[in-house]
Formats: sequence, C-alpha cells, structure tokens
Amino acid sequence: MTGIAVPYARRVLLASLVAIGLGQTVLFAVLAPLGREIGLSELQVGAIISASSITVFLTVPIWGRLSDRWGRKRVMLIGMFGYTLGTVIFASVFHSAMIGLLATTPAFVALTVSRVAHASVMSATMPASTAYMADITDIATRTKGMGAVGAANNFGAILGPAVGGGLAIYSLLTPIWVAAVLILITGIVVAFALPELPRQAKGGTPPPRMRYTDRRILPYMIVGVLMFMGFAVVQQTMAFRFQDTLSLTGIETARTFGSAMMLSAFMSLFAQAAIVQRFDIAPFTLLRVAMPLLICAFAIMAFASTRAPLLGAMAMLGFGMGLAGPAFMAGASLAVSDREQGAVAGVAGACGPMGFTIGPLVGTALYQVQPEYPYLFTLIVYVPLLIFTLLIRVHRGEGTSGH
Repeated sequence: MTGIAVPYARRVLLASLVAIGLGQTVLFAVLAPLGREIGLSELQVGAIISASSITVFLTVPIWGRLSDRWGRKRVMLIGMFGYTLGTVIFASVFHSAMIGLLATTPAFVALTVSRVAHASVMSATMPASTAYMADITDIATRTKGMGAVGAANNFGAILGPAVGGGLAIYSLLTPIWVAAVLILITGIVVAFALPELPRQAKGGTPPPRMRYTDRRILPYMIVGVLMFMGFAVVQQTMAFRFQDTLSLTGIETARTFGSAMMLSAFMSLFAQAAIVQRFDIAPFTLLRVAMPLLICAFAIMAFASTRAPLLGAMAMLGFGMGLAGPAFMAGASLAVSDREQGAVAGVAGACGPMGFTIGPLVGTALYQVQPEYPYLFTLIVYVPLLIFTLLIRVHRGEGTSGH
C-alpha cells in the first residue's frame, strides 16, 4: 500500500471497530435483565455466553489463517454480515420468549443454539482486523497500532451502553435491533471504502499454522486467557451485582450498568491514548503495570455495597485493561514473523473467547452461592498471574521484519 493509502485504510478500519465495539457492549448492557425477564437463571445467562465464547475460541484461529489466504477485507465482511444476521435471529428468539411463544427451557436452548451459530461467523471480524493493522504497521509502530485497535473498540464500548441505556426505555430488545442495523451499514461501508491488502499466502501456499504452546507466544497466551477470564467474570456478573445490591428494576439495571460500562470503557480509552500511544513501553512492562490495578479493582468489587465504589472499581478495571489489552496483542504480534501475522492474530484472538468461556460459567455459578465470591475468585487468580508477569522472560521479534 502507498503512504497515502495507509492512513486512509487505518481510519476506515478503526471506524468499523468502533461500530463493532458498540454492538458488543449493547448486548452485555441488556443481557442480564433480558434473561431475568424471560425467567432464566444467572447460570443460564452465563452458559449462553460461555457456549458462544467456546465457539469463538475454536473458530478464531481458522478465520485468522483464512484471512492470510482469502484476504483481510473479505474475512472481515463475512464476520460483519454474519454478525448482523446472527443478531437478528438471537433477538427474534428473545422476542418470542417475551411474548409467550417459547417457554423458558425451549427459549434457553434456542438462544444458546442461535448464539453459537452467530459466534461461529461473527468471530471472523477481529482476527482479520487485527492482522490488517499488523500489515499496515511496522515493528516500531506495532504496539501503538494495536493500542489504536483497542481504543477504537473501547470508544465503541463507551457509545454502546449509552445507546443501550437510552433505547432501553422503549424495550430491552430495541438496542439489539439497532446494533444489528448499525453493523449492517458498517459492513457496507467497509465493502466499498476499505482498501484490500495483498494476500499474505501466495501461490496457493497454505498459511502457517501456529500452536498455542509455541514458545514465542506461550507467555502471552497464559496471561491472555487468565486476564480475559477475570474480565469476563466481572462483565457477566456485575449487572446482577448492581441490580441486587441497589434494588434496581430491569430497565434501571440496564441504564446503571450501562453507565458503569461507559465509565470503564472511557478509562480504557484514556489509558490507551495517554500512555500506550504516547510512550514507547514494552508490551510485558505494560502488563506488569496493569495487573496491580486489576487486582485492586476486584478487591473493591468483592467488598463494596454502594454505587460509588462499584463505579470506581469499574473505572479502575477499564484503565487496567486499557493497558493490558494492546500490550497482550502487540507482544504476540511482535514475537513472530510477518508471514505469521494472520495465524498469530487468530491464536491470540482466541484467548479472549477462552477466557469468556470459563469466566461466565464460573462467575455466575459462584454468584448464585454468594455475590462476593466471583470477585474473590478472580482476585486469587490474579495474584499469581502478577507474579508470573514479573518473573517470566519473553521472546521478542523473532523473525519479524519491517513492512
């Protein structure tokens, strides 16, 4: 790509990621009260997310390699249009349950199946987007490029709860319908406006496979899975925590938790803009700074019982994840060669879904026993994780060259 095309491609890519981040957080803002609306337990709501997350875990590496062969843009479009169709089906099942066409158990099964189908295609978007950013950055700008990817998602995450909370006054499903339309429009824009990059796997050569245990990226895989598991525990249980602790209705929960998610996303965006983009800090150094912040956030969540400290903990969580997220992706990307960017984007991108497979099930199961237990559990996991990040030595830049 030419020097003129790269900034343009970057702007289009980041704008699309804003829309995707908005769509994802709209769902999380309303899912807990929606589940209770149709009689689902906390564990059933968590199981829906876990089922879709394990699907993403299994399919993201495949989509990452396919983006090497088919092209980043084509795979991104598959993910976006699949996201739209899957969201429409998912919302339709919820609507059927809310008007009495489906009983609770059939609704739970239908929601799980539809969400799994949705996830299998939607999962194409992020590895292709991440690999696209890797393709248009070099070693010196890779961390900042991945930070920009995270910042775009977080900006969408700021807008998502605002949209969800505002539209929830009409119905809890309205934000989901709006998100489906937005991603459809975004997919059309990407189809016409995002420049296509040269395919990375030429002449029919299969793109390289990468193992999760590859010694170059293994430390990042360990950190990524556990880090995202803790984040998933919070994201899946904090809506219940707000509702039960503050005695809120379903719509009030969507709006309050939406505000908390907005604050968390804003702090994440601030961390990426003020620190990741401004300073040249090694990826694992950022992780070592982020872990103590995340540990403090979980401790506050475990013991707080009023609105202000819960919101403060969400803000601290966002700031910590704002440092850790781009550091994790950039570190994995810098550890491998140019030809392996699609493969590493798929493998590293699967850490989040694996964390979101474990986290919601563990978090909701523990929440049903005692509301404080999910955060105490995560606190216990993160302390040795901090020690691991302080002690581990990582391999950087093996076989990586500039673009």
